[in-house]
Amino acid sequence: MSNNNDTQDEPALATNRTADILVAIFFLVASAVVIYDSNRLGYGWRDGEGPAPGYFPFFVAVVMMGASLVNLARALLGTEKDAGDSFVSKVGFGRVLQVLIPTIVYVGLIQFLGIYVASAIFIIGFMLVFGREGVLTTFAVGLGVPIALYFMFEKWFLVPLPKGPLEALLGLS
Repeated sequence: MSNNNDTQDEPALATNRTADILVAIFFLVASAVVIYDSNRLGYGWRDGEGPAPGYFPFFVAVVMMGASLVNLARALLGTEKDAGDSFVSKVGFGRVLQVLIPTIVYVGLIQFLGIYVASAIFIIGFMLVFGREGVLTTFAVGLGVPIALYFMFEKWFLVPLPKGPLEALLGLS
């Protein structure tokens, strides 16, 4: 059984305060982008038509920007009692990257291989590297899930998802 305190002795890669500051800045920038684009689209109320295309995104971004400013101020002023605690250790961050990097590769592969083939590779890869299942089970699940999703989305719900060269070769695109 794993102990939750296993990472307490590890050096911190970032503190809660650092994470709070970085996330607040990220959301401030994202809010500014949405506000800018909402202004471009128009965020007013049009008589006889209703809200302009940027109306709701604009006001959501304004609220998000306000909340981000509050969080940034709290982080900079150090008002949180756990601000100096470890947010993530080097080992913990390494574990996050073990999932994040393959996920980014998976998303990138979708445009070249299609979602079904990329999903099969992703599932099989994860089950082989992290799973404790046999090869037969791994390939059955890794191929079965994308096939089931194909029928569910393409045939039953009639929602086309990105397909690649294999689907074209099989006449499924």
